[in-house]
Amino acid sequence: MLDSIRSVAQGWVGKTLLALITIPFALFGIDSYLSQAGNNVAVAKVDGSNISIQEYSNALQNLRNRLQSEGKADPAELDNPQVKMLVLDRLINQQLLEKELKTAKYAISDAQLATYITGMPTFQKDGKFSQELYDELLQQNQLTPKKFEDSVRADLLAQQAQDGIAKLGFISNARAESTLKLLKQKRVVTVSEIKTKDFIDQVKVDPAEVKAYYDKHKDSLRNPEQVKIEFLLLSASSLVPTIKVDDAEVRKFYDENASKFQGNEQRRASHILIGFGVSATAEQKQAAKAKAEGLLAAIRKNPKSFEELAIKNSQDPGSATKGGDLGSFGRGAMVKPFEDAAFGMKVGQVSDLVESEFGYHIIKLTEITGQSSDFESLKPQIKGELIFQKAQAAFTEKAEGFSNTVYEQSDSLQPAAKTFGGQVQVSDWSSREDVAKFFKSDKVVSAIFSEDSIKERRNTEAIEISPNNLLSARVLDYKPATPKSFDEVKGGIEALLKLEAAAKLAVAKGEDALKNLQAGKEAAGVEWIPEVTVDRKTAQGLTQLAMTQVFKTDISKLPAYSGHADSKQGYLLVKVVSVDNSAAGDDESIKSAKFELNAALADEYLTAYKQSLREKAKIKVNERLLMDKSAEQ
Repeated sequence: MLDSIRSVAQGWVGKTLLALITIPFALFGIDSYLSQAGNNVAVAKVDGSNISIQEYSNALQNLRNRLQSEGKADPAELDNPQVKMLVLDRLINQQLLEKELKTAKYAISDAQLATYITGMPTFQKDGKFSQELYDELLQQNQLTPKKFEDSVRADLLAQQAQDGIAKLGFISNARAESTLKLLKQKRVVTVSEIKTKDFIDQVKVDPAEVKAYYDKHKDSLRNPEQVKIEFLLLSASSLVPTIKVDDAEVRKFYDENASKFQGNEQRRASHILIGFGVSATAEQKQAAKAKAEGLLAAIRKNPKSFEELAIKNSQDPGSATKGGDLGSFGRGAMVKPFEDAAFGMKVGQVSDLVESEFGYHIIKLTEITGQSSDFESLKPQIKGELIFQKAQAAFTEKAEGFSNTVYEQSDSLQPAAKTFGGQVQVSDWSSREDVAKFFKSDKVVSAIFSEDSIKERRNTEAIEISPNNLLSARVLDYKPATPKSFDEVKGGIEALLKLEAAAKLAVAKGEDALKNLQAGKEAAGVEWIPEVTVDRKTAQGLTQLAMTQVFKTDISKLPAYSGHADSKQGYLLVKVVSVDNSAAGDDESIKSAKFELNAALADEYLTAYKQSLREKAKIKVNERLLMDKSAEQ
């Protein structure tokens, strides 16, 4: 049993546990250590046990933090109902699994737990478990040993149960080999498209059919509801012209972030160090300086003597034997006085004496590589960055006031425009689709077309339509959806009926051709493209639909034919001329395929297992609370 637990340390559980040192457990549903006094309203009930809004909001916030730190998600995406439901599903699954573990009496002993934790690489120092490192890391993450160990125990228990389920799936070597052969199989094929558009000229539509279609679908043939709106945008970019940054600020920022702006510049230098010790007296420092000055004078007279003098006199044992050579280094690698001198020199130049905490240095710059940018060339870029940073800060300061103003003075956007700047703009008549296309925000569409906005004509709440951009809008006028007249739509209906009739003709021709081909007869009017050799990864210009049909075709008898009807495009005929199964995988490929298939099968078993737990449980979700943004705070 203990060996089994230890074996997962290098698997996903081990990696997850290591991640938990820096990523809060709430992301994975183990959030008991975050439970605090607060809002315990249930966002869901699982067999009578609550999942509080505090637990849910913690899990959602930690997901947000992780994705944003990895640069994987726009914060707005986390407002998606599907994402919220996914987070809650994890919490529900965790609670169901914990209940199942208790029922089935899974257990991890204290000895097993201790063995696992002391073997975790995170807590190793010099190949051994370090109690000091363990205490330090837990303290950094605000975890007591009990809370951390309870969480590890919970994960190991969950892994016990899930490992048992996952092992129910098994792929034999023969099945893996046959699957690999199918994946590598090549087919020589050709296709023919019998297109709907080629039959449109053959179709005549009776005006009575057009009228009958209109009468039948009149309720769905409507002009969409439309609004005229006024809107006001508070944007960080609009604040940029009001921001001032002087040259002193730019210079200070450059000096404080010099390494950030130096690109990949590397400098190579040699030095002679004459040290004076940590607690040197004034006399000792003077003696060291005098010696260094003597060496510098000798080098000035004979620059070629630098290496020889370094070997004989330098008190830096790491570089002295190499004639003082320090190799290449970038900014931040050396102490500041040394770095400032080295990055201010030209190749071949020898410095004056440079004093650092280690002593007196005589530096010779031997090489410069990579790219560097001086202050003057970077000045516009830095200034722009500082201006936008200040604009973002100003935007953040104004955002709350803007939100309050459009709410408190909701009958007009002019007060907010006057207070916060910006121009109130007025739209033309716009449908929901127009508004969504213009603002690229479903939330704006919902707010504008809400019953309250249309009836009361009040400002919408301030909505973040993108980072650093807040918008409020107000409906000025409204047109409800209205039926379209017959004259408005008869042309479109006629075209639609022609297309449908033409598609039927194309499909009929395709099906007749396929019947003849499968019977070994000729198919009149079928034009095949030149034959190509394809596999599942190489389409050779074929469409996805054609590729799917190619590999769905029964190849028990060659040449083989199949077809696919499309109600709009027409009919696709496929001919498989020959099949090549010679690209069988080697032992390593078969082993890899078996591993991937087993992993996929295990995942299916685990999914089914979790679903079975849900089906046996009584789960009630408070959807209103789940979708309430204020509940996440």
